[in-house]
Amino acid sequence: MNNTYENTMRGYSVADALPEERATFIRKVYAHLAMAVLAFGAMTFYLIYSGAGRSVAGLMLSGPYSWLIVLGLFMGVSYVAQKWALSDTSVPLQYMGLILFTVAESIIFLPLMFMAAAYGGVDVFAKAGVVTLGLFLGLSAVVLITRKDFSFLGPILTIGGFIALGFIASGIIFGFSIGSIFAFAMVAFAGGSILYETSNMLHRYNTKQYVAASLGLFASVALLFYYILMIFTGRE
Repeated sequence: MNNTYENTMRGYSVADALPEERATFIRKVYAHLAMAVLAFGAMTFYLIYSGAGRSVAGLMLSGPYSWLIVLGLFMGVSYVAQKWALSDTSVPLQYMGLILFTVAESIIFLPLMFMAAAYGGVDVFAKAGVVTLGLFLGLSAVVLITRKDFSFLGPILTIGGFIALGFIASGIIFGFSIGSIFAFAMVAFAGGSILYETSNMLHRYNTKQYVAASLGLFASVALLFYYILMIFTGRE
């Protein structure tokens, strides 16, 4: 999730733009979001069914602290990708940020994807995808219809994110299961993130920052899908 907007306040926000400009921006954001989701699905499908992903997933879970290292690397890559996506001077760099983040998401999903495939096959992915889409559309509609500014969620999500990372790290280090309650809590967290990022799309970005806005939404949708899929697999 992107909490740094030092570059986004240059120029007027999307909410202050002309209706035509605002509509064009929103269409671009959701078109890029759709492309990122499709690229994520295609890449994940390839990694799973080509056999290449099994070696990568095995390496990610090879040691007691390997997953902790993976999470640390993912956070670092996410930070770089968000910085690139917010570039005001290079459109190609913005797209490189979105591509980099999509690749990182595909990789970090691999262990859970293999578990889900072994548990219920394609049906599990379909069920998790439908629930994710339904929640995303509902939460997005709340913001787009009311145009309410949910920026107040920023500090709450930041603190909640650190708490969640603390639970995950403690579970890895001390070897205990954080449980299904944690997964449901993270679904609620991801829902709040979707509200926050959709609000930012209108109130924090300008009309040229559709790539950065789509990355923020993609990160939230991916987080939501991850924990819904975890719940459907029945794994803690």
